[in-house]
Amino acid sequence: MQLKSFVATAIFAQGIHAAAVLRFGCSEVVVERLDPLVNPGVNPSPHVHQVTGGNAFASSVALSDVSQIANCTTCSFSEDLSNYWTANLYFKARNGSYKRVPQIPNRFLDGEVGGMTVYYTSAYDNSKVTAFKPGFRMLAGDVNQRAPGGITKWNAICFRCYNAPNFGGDNQAPCADKTVDSVTLPAKACPGGIRTTIRFPTCWDGKNLDSPDHKTHVSYPASGTFETSGPCPSTHPVKLPQLMFEIIWDTTAFNDKSTWPADGSQPFVLSMGDSTGYGQHGDYIFGWKGDALQKAMDSSCFGATCNQLKSQSFADANKCAVPDTVQEKINGWITELPGM
Repeated sequence: MQLKSFVATAIFAQGIHAAAVLRFGCSEVVVERLDPLVNPGVNPSPHVHQVTGGNAFASSVALSDVSQIANCTTCSFSEDLSNYWTANLYFKARNGSYKRVPQIPNRFLDGEVGGMTVYYTSAYDNSKVTAFKPGFRMLAGDVNQRAPGGITKWNAICFRCYNAPNFGGDNQAPCADKTVDSVTLPAKACPGGIRTTIRFPTCWDGKNLDSPDHKTHVSYPASGTFETSGPCPSTHPVKLPQLMFEIIWDTTAFNDKSTWPADGSQPFVLSMGDSTGYGQHGDYIFGWKGDALQKAMDSSCFGATCNQLKSQSFADANKCAVPDTVQEKINGWITELPGM
């Protein structure tokens, strides 16, 4: 399926036109136990993250303009030096050992290494959205969530079980098809792997670039969702672009149920020890150069091509890296989750 027809089906399923949809890949810049948002200055932090974007990522990132600190990015838009990170997925074998599940690029991205697809979407009703400001950061989800609730009420986090190779069953908007989508990790073997999507809050208080919990300065719509043009609450009146992560795990090497737990329970666990999936979360530090993101949101940019932005090949993007300062084994078979 071509990019435009796929996004038109998946993102515009409700028949509403969005002025701009940036949809681009970011390779991994490092995989390690660091979290400058929730655990600043802590090395190592409690659990493993896969990180993409600019090379300013470290145990602490200054509360300033990140685009002035980083000098390269793993994202295909070279003006985006932001950092995006999520928990990793591990397979827990019947014998109790763990192995990190590889991440694979979206079908439309040629040359991305691991990483994720990043979306920035302007308002579906064509109302004004205000791009994030230098120093802005936020968190979506709750690492401690283990039961129904949290931000799933806004369709903010879900998992898709691809029902066939080559992204089989991927023909509806994220979290929209209950035959392949769930708010928990799938309880069955997925022939084409597992995708997770994380949608971030789209309303801002207009004042604070961060908050102690990295959440209260932003909000989801007061009613409805961003896709249904739900209004922002009066406490958070500034409408932001919708930021969404899309991560695809190739679980196909682990679909032999003879290696699953003896009780038949699903064998995958997020890197903070969560086997439910409710604790899935995403972290964001804004780092676009100047007003590049605002220009893109004010235009009709679509996909990974935008005349208002500078692009780079993945051959160049993949040269960007951050040194692994934690230096521990996170790949191959290990006896316990790192940090757990």
